[in-house]
Amino acid sequence: MFRCMLRLAEHRGQCSVRCMSSAARRRRALRSAFPVLEQPLQPIHQHVYEANLRNSIAFRNKYIELIEKVRKGGGENAIARHTQRNRKLMVRERLRLLLDDEDFLELSAFAGLDLPYGDIPSAGCLTGIGRISGLWCMFIANDATVKGGTAYPITVKKQLRAQEIAIQNRLPCVYLVDSGGAFLPLQSEIFPDKNQGGRTFYNEAIMSAMKIAQVSVVCGSCTAGGAYIPTMAEEAVMVHRIGTIFLGGPPLVKAATGEEVTAEDLGGARLHAEVSGCVDHFAWEEKEAYDYTRNIVSTLNFQLPEEEEEDEERKRKAEEEPLYSSEELLGLAPKSYNYSLDVKMVISRLTDGSRFQEFKALYGTTLITGFAKIHGHLVGIVANDGELSYPATLKGSHFVQLCDQRDIPLLFLQNTAPTTALTLSITQAEMNTNHLKAQGSMMSAVACASVPKITVVIGGCHGADSFAMCGRAFDPNFLFLWPNARVSITAPGHAGSLLPPDSEQEEDKLNRRLKEESSAFFSSSRLWDDGVILPQDTRKVVRDCLDIIKQQQYQMSTEKMQPPLLRI
Repeated sequence: MFRCMLRLAEHRGQCSVRCMSSAARRRRALRSAFPVLEQPLQPIHQHVYEANLRNSIAFRNKYIELIEKVRKGGGENAIARHTQRNRKLMVRERLRLLLDDEDFLELSAFAGLDLPYGDIPSAGCLTGIGRISGLWCMFIANDATVKGGTAYPITVKKQLRAQEIAIQNRLPCVYLVDSGGAFLPLQSEIFPDKNQGGRTFYNEAIMSAMKIAQVSVVCGSCTAGGAYIPTMAEEAVMVHRIGTIFLGGPPLVKAATGEEVTAEDLGGARLHAEVSGCVDHFAWEEKEAYDYTRNIVSTLNFQLPEEEEEDEERKRKAEEEPLYSSEELLGLAPKSYNYSLDVKMVISRLTDGSRFQEFKALYGTTLITGFAKIHGHLVGIVANDGELSYPATLKGSHFVQLCDQRDIPLLFLQNTAPTTALTLSITQAEMNTNHLKAQGSMMSAVACASVPKITVVIGGCHGADSFAMCGRAFDPNFLFLWPNARVSITAPGHAGSLLPPDSEQEEDKLNRRLKEESSAFFSSSRLWDDGVILPQDTRKVVRDCLDIIKQQQYQMSTEKMQPPLLRI
């Protein structure tokens, strides 16, 4: 009798939770009537706009050129060997079979280009976020046409960043493993340190403990360190004949024991599905493997909004496009700091209906703060509109804390001053001291804010002001650069502010180096950001980021607990 009563009470509790969750989904956000930002292009802006536009078109052409280079992977010979001799699918074909559609958010596409140890297109692996069975998932997919899938230091760095994003946003993670292990001549930059190769496996364990699901598909070689990725994932799928898992392949076995063995007998899909138990699903071909993976993802404990609600939401968002064309952002992307136009012109081309509720509009006017909606998501916007002055930093600190208190995500539009003002008088020194205090206050507010943060560098990213505007060191959920962006301690042409007087030769040398090393493509090739995006795509990218961040609220069980051993 007692057991029946207990079951009835549990059933009622579950029903009430379901009713509450369905009621929560039906709730609507408060209606807002934010004022419209009237920011059309004026004749006075024309010469600056046209100069910026010419610069942006040149950068767009370079962007397209690099994208084409990256898409070729390891080149024609490597592609022929991969598809004809090894009979494998190309990495983007694999993603077409795995994802619901081809509209995914690719991360750090230019990572690995023009590095000291050569070109490693896309760092030898594709990372990004796409929908699988309706659920946003992180994917990490090796491209074996690039150096045979060998892991370089930049490959490890890119994989770790993808895992970091998955942890931060509680995204299920799918690994498409086709790797030849570490590039041994650079082992000192891959193996020994904390944030190097071994960290991948540490992150896998931590993600499992946090109930962040991980699925691995072995669709190629899985050698040496790469062998631990599928064995530490919660579920693993392996493809017959093309998938192998072993620490050392047949050549090592022969060298050590003199025994000749095939890769299939040593570590093929049949062995690991039938004998070792290292994998959970045996697939005859790649398409079947991705069908298995999609089905596995559909078992994850997420309760997404009903399709009808999503359709209604989509229609409502479609009605709220900005009043101005996003193509105009090409002429608003500053060629240099002196070519910056009013940042409200940028905001009005990003927000729903070009609406923006400004906060402290008359105070600290070199920093624009306020509320807006982007595809229906309420955000707090923090945007540079001049030097980050003492009042501006106080205002920024206040606004960031306000958004944190209200659980509103923050969007930073960063275009900082090229260099710090020189101290030429006692009065200036006093002002700088106050500025430092206020700047420290804003940095603390940004660092301690627990809400999601997205940063888009639309111009300069220089000096301490970039930290207050949530630069890379301040751990934003996502950070993107426009192609015109510059990232350096001081802007090119301003090296004199860092050097003693009468050092013209050194100044010229440093300025040349700053010009080369501060470009958006140089930054992205070294993974100082999550990718270069075209200005006209910013609204869509920010929308995807906000959708991705929001998804974690639909996970039914997120309590961290001691996980069981998945494989004994």
